Amino acid sequence: MLLRHATLAGTTADGPYGLIADGAVVIDGDAIVWAGPEAQLPATFHRLEALDVEGRLVTPGLIDCHTHIVHGGNRAREFEMRLEGASYEEIARSGGGIVSTVQATRSATEDRLLASALPRIDALIAEGVTTVEIKSGYGLDIDTELAMLRAARRIAQTRPIRVRTSFLGAHAAPPEYAGRTDAYIDEVCLPALQAAHDAGLVDAVDGFCEGIAFSPSQIARVFDRARALGLPVKLHAEQLSHLGGTRLACGYGALSCDHLEYATDADAAAMAAAGTVAVILPGAFYTLRETRMPPIAAFRAHALPMAVATDCNPGSSPMTSLLLAMNMAATLFRMTPQECFAGVTRHAARALGLADAGVLAAGMRADLAIWDAESPAELAYRIGFNPLWMRIFGGRT
Repeated sequence: MLLRHATLAGTTADGPYGLIADGAVVIDGDAIVWAGPEAQLPATFHRLEALDVEGRLVTPGLIDCHTHIVHGGNRAREFEMRLEGASYEEIARSGGGIVSTVQATRSATEDRLLASALPRIDALIAEGVTTVEIKSGYGLDIDTELAMLRAARRIAQTRPIRVRTSFLGAHAAPPEYAGRTDAYIDEVCLPALQAAHDAGLVDAVDGFCEGIAFSPSQIARVFDRARALGLPVKLHAEQLSHLGGTRLACGYGALSCDHLEYATDADAAAMAAAGTVAVILPGAFYTLRETRMPPIAAFRAHALPMAVATDCNPGSSPMTSLLLAMNMAATLFRMTPQECFAGVTRHAARALGLADAGVLAAGMRADLAIWDAESPAELAYRIGFNPLWMRIFGGRT
């Protein structure tokens, strides 16, 4: 397939957005075999079946690199409670928060978990998303954690989207382990991780390092097991306070540290040295009505790659629009549209350890989005508007 008369963005070309005016893309099977100015298109490709995109913007397929999209129930009542003045921590300590979703998730069958996740997945697909990361962490027992991961993997069999799964057993302690978080790590989290790995259900291991969740020393035990299993790690870090989770994760060569509202300049330096991506999650900041912003200037100063994701979850970020996440990152955190674009393409791919996605270049997967837009800045600029014209997944429209 030959895409002609395209404005290409996200290429390896120099300049803002990697922009190429009047460009072309050649797809063979599920791979890109050539991308560049149409005037330089090799003669061998001239006779291919062509799709004239009439000057539209062609980008890599978008990547949502942090979601909790598989879960039971919803937490609309907690939304009301927050508006009535309750804090995230107050809700969690009163039996709400993650624990309430655990109860709903445990009571759902695997088929029901899959069925309830699909409308959220469809919303992302409709916005040009071609890869999504999905975490466990709402089961907090061995059987339900595995069911969540199986449901997540089944999404890729049901919809044209690539799924990466992260084991998040260290998300919270369930009610039966209240005050016994070390026992939970020993008796549930680590055995569940081993079982998930043995079943081939895990691409990475995550954790929630926070006062209402797990300490750095407890997360280290989970990461030690991940390292022994040959699995990469990532971490919810410095979201509500500063416990030092970021530098702990960097010591394990983490793919990413996520949230980071309370991160410091020293944390930014540690991430840069470790090759760790900062994942910016404006949906949770917005929903929780937080006031402490992640230190974007420090991340820039250390040339730290920043990804942007929805953090789609039933409590703190019930958002299924990656385009809206881009707009929020720009509006709330003053990220530039160019940073937001890189954050949902090449930097999001890096946050998932993917070397074949996020860039429009030969050798990459043929996962593309074609937009009724003139500039990539439009993707972050508009609010509640979806300019997707066509989505190509694995070379197929």
